[in-house]
Amino acid sequence: MLNKKIIKYTSRLSFHSPWFIIIIFSSLGLIGILNHSMWRDELNPWLIVRDSESFGDLITNIHYEGHPLLWYFFLVLLKSIVDNPIIMQIFHLAITVGSVTIFCLYSPFNYKQKFLFSFGFFPFYEYLLTSRNYAFSMLFIFGFCTVFSSRKRTYTYLAILLGLLANSNVYGLFVSFSLSLTLLAEFCFDSEHRHQYFSQSQKYDLFLSIVIITFSFILSIYIITPPTDSYLYGGLNNGWVIQLDIRHLLISMGRIFGSYLLIIPAHKKLLDLIVCALITLFVVILTLIKLSKKPVPFFFYSIGNCIILAFTYFRFIGGSRHYGHFYLIFIAALWLASYYQESQVLLSKFSIRPNSITFVPQWHHIVLMLILYVQFGGGIYNFSRDLVVPFSASRETAQYIQKAGLDNEFIVASRDATMAPLSGYLNRKFYYPELQKMGSFTLFKKGRQEVEQAEILSQINFLLKNQDEQKKILLILNQKLNVNRNDLKIIPIKDFERSWTSDELYYLYWVDAA
Repeated sequence: MLNKKIIKYTSRLSFHSPWFIIIIFSSLGLIGILNHSMWRDELNPWLIVRDSESFGDLITNIHYEGHPLLWYFFLVLLKSIVDNPIIMQIFHLAITVGSVTIFCLYSPFNYKQKFLFSFGFFPFYEYLLTSRNYAFSMLFIFGFCTVFSSRKRTYTYLAILLGLLANSNVYGLFVSFSLSLTLLAEFCFDSEHRHQYFSQSQKYDLFLSIVIITFSFILSIYIITPPTDSYLYGGLNNGWVIQLDIRHLLISMGRIFGSYLLIIPAHKKLLDLIVCALITLFVVILTLIKLSKKPVPFFFYSIGNCIILAFTYFRFIGGSRHYGHFYLIFIAALWLASYYQESQVLLSKFSIRPNSITFVPQWHHIVLMLILYVQFGGGIYNFSRDLVVPFSASRETAQYIQKAGLDNEFIVASRDATMAPLSGYLNRKFYYPELQKMGSFTLFKKGRQEVEQAEILSQINFLLKNQDEQKKILLILNQKLNVNRNDLKIIPIKDFERSWTSDELYYLYWVDAA
C-alpha cells in the first residue's frame, strides 16, 4: 500500500519540481553509497571511535587527526546503534540529501541551475560517496543561507549553525570565521539593520550568540591543534611556506580554478599555471564586480577566498575535498546576494559609474552556467566511475577473507595506514609491524615506524617462534612481496588490484616456519 502511494505521488511530480531533483538524487545516492568501497580516510575515524579505550583516550586520539569533534561525536552515536560502518554511510547520505534538499527548496537559483549543481562533482560525488566530515560544510553553509534573514530579530540560529560549521572540519572553520566577520561587518556598518535588530530582538540574544560562536571557535581550535609528537605538528606535509614563491602562489590559485572547473594545472608547467591563474582572476574579479552592488556578500566572498587561499599557500595545498570550499563560498555568496537590494556604496567609493558595468550580469551568467555544466559533467563521470571501478580494493578483499573463513586467523598487515578499511569491514584488529603490536587505526605520531618488507618477515619469524602452538600466519600487504627468507615458507593466496586508490591494493599470503 505504501509503495503504491509513493509511486502514485512520484508519478504526479512535475519534471520541473525541485522534489523531482531531490528524489532522483536520493535514489541514485543510495545506490552509489552502498556500492562505494570505503577507503582509509573514511574508516580510520570509525576505528578510532570503535577501539578507543575510554572517552579521554578518544579525545587524545582525535587530537592527532587534525579534525574537530563533530564528526566523531556522531560516529559515537551511530556506533551505539549499529556496530557496522555501513550506518556511517547511510548517515552521510542523509547529510548530503539534506543539503541538496535545502538548496533545491530555498536557494534563489533557477531550476536548471539547481539541477546542474545537485548532480555536480562536489554534491554528487565528493561530498556524497566519501563518508567524511566535509559534507557537513555543505549542510551548515546552506542552512546558514536559508535562515539568514532571521538575523533581523535574532542571531542565535546563525550562531548555532556557525558553531556547528566551525566544528565540522578545518575548512568549515575558515568559512564559519568568514561568515562571522561578515555578520560583524554588517552589524557595525549598517545602522539601519542594527536599529531594526535591537527593536525586535531579545536583550540576551546578542550576548548568547557571541558566547556560542566564541566557545565553538575555541573548542575547534583546541581540538585541531596537534600534540607536539604528532607528524602534523609544525605543518601539514611540508610545513609552513613563509617566503614569497610565485610558482607556489600560482599553484595555490590553481586550487580555486580546480574548485570551479575541476582541472588542476600541472605543477611543473609554468604556462599552465599562468593561464589557469589568469582565468581564475577573471572569474573572481567578474564575481566581485557582480557583487559590488551588494556590499555584504561582496565582503564575504572576498574574505572567504582570501582566508582559504592564504591557508592553501602558507600551510596546505590540499585535495578536492578541501578546495571544494572555494566553490561553496562562490555559491553561498550568490545566494546571500539575493537578500539585499542594490547599493551604490562600493561603486561610488571606487568612482565606478553603474552604466559602465552593465555587461557584467550577462557575462557572469555565462561563466556561472559554464561552471555548473563542467561540475555536472564531473559529477556524472566520477559517480559512474565509482560504480564500475572500486575506490579501494578493501571491500572485495574483506569479502573474500570472510567467505574463505580466514577472518579468525592471526593476521599480520602492513602498511598499517592502508589497512584501516580491512579492519573496519572485518570488525577486528591486526598485528601491525609499524607498531609491533595489535592495532586498527593509525595515528601519525612518534613511536610509529615505517618498515621494509624484510623487517616484516623478521617480525613474523619472531611471532612464529614465540607462539604457544604452531600456527601459520595470514600476511596482508598493500604491495607485492618482493623478498624472501629461507626459514619461512611463503605461499601466495590471492591478489586484489581493482582499485582507484593506487596504494589500497591487497596481497594475501600464508606464512609458516620452513
